[in-house]
Order: sequence, then C-alpha cells, then structure tokens
Amino acid sequence: MTGAALSDRCDEADLASLVQIRAFETAVLDAYRDGFVHGTTHTCLGQEQVAVSLAKLLGHEDFLVCGHRAHGHYLARFDDPRGLLAELLGRPDGVCGGFGGSQHVLRDRFLSTGVQGEAVPVAAGMALRCKRNGLGEVAVAVIGDGTWGQGAVYEALNLARIWSVPLVVVTENNQIAQSTPRVHVMAGDIAGRAAAFDVSYVRVRSNDPLRAAAQLREPILRTRAGAGPLVVEFTVDRLGPHSKGDDTRSAGELERLRRDDWLACYLRCDPRVATALAESRRHMTDLVRELAGSRGEAP
Repeated sequence: MTGAALSDRCDEADLASLVQIRAFETAVLDAYRDGFVHGTTHTCLGQEQVAVSLAKLLGHEDFLVCGHRAHGHYLARFDDPRGLLAELLGRPDGVCGGFGGSQHVLRDRFLSTGVQGEAVPVAAGMALRCKRNGLGEVAVAVIGDGTWGQGAVYEALNLARIWSVPLVVVTENNQIAQSTPRVHVMAGDIAGRAAAFDVSYVRVRSNDPLRAAAQLREPILRTRAGAGPLVVEFTVDRLGPHSKGDDTRSAGELERLRRDDWLACYLRCDPRVATALAESRRHMTDLVRELAGSRGEAP
C-alpha cells in the first residue's frame, strides 16, 4: 500500500496510538542501553498496527492474552505509558508493582507472558468461560509465527474447536522466530494449520488499522455469536532485534524493512507525522528521566 493510501484512510486517533507506541518502544531501548531497564525486553517496532487494529474491535470485557512482545497491545488498550514504563523500571507504582517487568503484565482482563505458547491454552480456558457466560465476550491470544512450533498451541486449538468457544488466535507473522527465518522451521503455512482443525482463518496484509479492522469485524462478530474459534494472521515486519541486540539480519535486509515501514509511508505523505513523532519521543524521554531519576538513579 502506498503512503498516500495510508494517509487518506488513517484515523487521527489510530495515528496517535501508532506514534505513541513507536516512541515508547524506542525510548525503552534507549533506557535499556542507559542502564535504566534491567533483565530483558522485546519491542514491537514495525508491528504496532496489529495492536491498534485489535483495540478497535475489542472491549475491556474481552480477554487479551499476549506473549513476550506485548507493550504495544497494552498501550493500545489502556493508553498508560507511565504505568508500563514504571513497571519496566521495577518501580512500585508500575502496573504490577515492578514485579512483572517487560514480559509479565496483568491488568483487568489483559495479561502477557514470557512462556512461549502459553497464551493459546490460557485464552482457550478464558474463551470457555466466555461461552458459559453467554455475554458475547471473546478471548484473544496474540502469538508470533514461531509459536506455532509449540505443541500446546495445537492441543488448545483442537479443544477450542471441539468446544466451539469464542477464541481468536492472532498471529503476528514477521517471518523470523528470534533469529531463525520461518522458512527453515515451518513446513506448510498457518492457513493450513487452521484448516486442519476446521477453524476459520483470515489473513490481514494491510498496515492501516482502519482497513484491518474492517476486514476483521465480521469474522470476530461471528466468533462472538458462537461460530467457534478464529485464526487471524497479520503480515508484519519486525524492525528491531528479537530482544535488545540479537539481530543477525543483514544491513540490506533491515534497510528494506525500514523503507516499507508504515511510519516511513506516513512520513512521506504528511509532514505533521514527523512533528507528532518528535513530540511523542520527547515526552517518552522525559518520562524515562523522571521515573528513573525519582528512584535515585542519575538520568
């Protein structure tokens, strides 16, 4: 999709959310480099549109279970960069009192986990609860393409189909599992895996949250209404490393991904995006300095 097409359709609130997530993730990597964030952290640079798209379709009554790359989903749902950053910095005013860190966040019906493949069976259990409630709620599990190598995913999907529960498995397919290209570890494709369990499947290729949400609205409504589980595959590009600096891709490949990035498309067609991004970056940098400095560390 061209930058012009993106600009013509993008909702102002969606753009603000996309820019906030990009600025937050960039600030997190800077904070890790400067010694403010300890342990590990996995950013969603290049994949922000998935979180913003889903936030348009899910309510706070729906369950959302994410894997280790969940900052964007939390921000799109709660618009709470301060609480999440405080959590990453290990502060008591963080979302989980500073105990969960980057990967293990719990708030209301949102949770993330660093255990690969755990999101799907946990969300399947939540979906069973949703079905018994009969209130039209759904449980969404967000995983990466590499997670389809976990047996628990297939066991959970099998039960979800047998029980016909309102489970949505969203795959952020960035074509690389940590540092291993998907073609080296996955036979067949995700669509074939959904078909094997007689589960509905939708593939989303658009970087525009409006278009993505429009494509997914009816399938998710059918799942809410009792049609059974749904597998959604987003085609995305991971711009950053798997974690902090473990990126084995070539400079040429990374440059190609940056040229095709949704943000590059917006910047080419609307100069106001650059201003919004710069303001958000300044806000996030100031937030890091404030939170790190107030716990006795030199900003």
